[in-house]
Amino acid sequence: MAKDIKPELRQRNATSSNNYSSSVTNDSKTNFNENKLAQVGKTWGRARDVSFADILPPFFIMLLCPYLVIYFWTSCTHYDCSITTPILLLSEKGFTIDTIADFIFENFPKPTVEGFLLYFGWLFFQGFLYSILPGKIGFGQTTPAGHTLPYIVNGTLAWIVTHGLFVALSLGLNLFPASIIHDNWGGLLIAANVQGYLLSFFSYWKAHFYPTFADDRKFSGSWIYDIFWGIEFNPRFGKYFDFKLFFNGRPGIVAWTLINFSFAAAQYNNIGYVTNSMILLNWLHFLYVIDFFINEDWYLRTIDIAHDHFGFYLSWGDCVWLPFMYTLQSHYLVRNPIDLSWEYFSLVFFIGHFGYYVFRATNWQKDVVRRTNGDCLIWGKKAKVIRTKFETSDGKIHESLLLLSGFWGVSRHFNYVGDLLISLAMCLTCGFAHLLPYFYVIYMTILLVARINRDHHRCLGKYGKYWEEYCRAVPYKLIPFVF
Repeated sequence: MAKDIKPELRQRNATSSNNYSSSVTNDSKTNFNENKLAQVGKTWGRARDVSFADILPPFFIMLLCPYLVIYFWTSCTHYDCSITTPILLLSEKGFTIDTIADFIFENFPKPTVEGFLLYFGWLFFQGFLYSILPGKIGFGQTTPAGHTLPYIVNGTLAWIVTHGLFVALSLGLNLFPASIIHDNWGGLLIAANVQGYLLSFFSYWKAHFYPTFADDRKFSGSWIYDIFWGIEFNPRFGKYFDFKLFFNGRPGIVAWTLINFSFAAAQYNNIGYVTNSMILLNWLHFLYVIDFFINEDWYLRTIDIAHDHFGFYLSWGDCVWLPFMYTLQSHYLVRNPIDLSWEYFSLVFFIGHFGYYVFRATNWQKDVVRRTNGDCLIWGKKAKVIRTKFETSDGKIHESLLLLSGFWGVSRHFNYVGDLLISLAMCLTCGFAHLLPYFYVIYMTILLVARINRDHHRCLGKYGKYWEEYCRAVPYKLIPFVF
């Protein structure tokens, strides 16, 4: 159960609760063809009016990305993490239906009872911790329909309990090997894909028949687009079990460091010790993950929670893409153990920690400005802000701030520079023999540039002339004089 809400937040929470109750009462009457409670105006947020060109990318991502994850698993499991070797060997045999079928049968992961039991046991265990562990109440940003939702922020405790139990039961009591995740990686991948697709289609169905907040839904007219980007903004079970916060933070990010630990244990089993590259990778991932949970309340106001709807992009992405693609470096180092020179180790250590400093300091500046309503110092000077007004679809006017000082005066998304430096350091732990470990920083660059463009259109729709003023004052999107 959550701890008692602070007095100054009780009234705010009561208002959200009333909105929630009335929404659920009305939503239960909604059917597939009657979406009159959904947003129909030109409100800010996810796109509503989409073209054929907007539909194609989601279609191909949903069709091809699961095979990309499986191909990378195959490359690491059977070909020492070489991306090109499987294709070259297949080309020697000829790209026929029979050779491709044989390749798939011989190399692709297969479903296992152990994989399904482990994955869904993990999922329900994390759901149990999410529901019963104590934590403070945090609040997200106001949604396009005007809701300000409460969240139970107990991720740090969930991370500690999970990792403590894993270490105690594996290394302490020897009930299972610490390498259990590595040992069942293929079966877990199949189970996670099943869960990712089930969750995507369940979320689509729920949005039509049992939406939590009907007035925050958006329908595009394309079922492909709606499945991918999501219809509901904040799907929930009850008052606090939020799909977006749970599936990203718990089975996804809690698993991140646990996966790395298990792969480090597998490396120890293989060569008799853990390389300094694997230790450094585990540390950098730990730093990133534990920062996420310590600042989980801050995450409630980031793009995933504050702007994205819940569809395949987040549901399958949280269940499959995040745990299996973000941990490729640990899989690589099991197959290709590397001992780094102390000079190179120190360089990578510095890049990672400097990136972390930029990432944390940038976000701290925005947080302190919000907490003080702009009455604070940034880099020793009074913070410069643009005071904005925006309207939600319920007709209410709200106020907000756009920060022009510190890192936010250098570029509009300088926090992403820190993110990319951390990502680069994680990849650099693997040396330069293969391209596969660098997938993460390449992907993060593409992802963050795409987010910058999506954020620009959302902010332009939300803030209008204020955002145009901000863009004139801060012309660079990411890196000064470059982009």
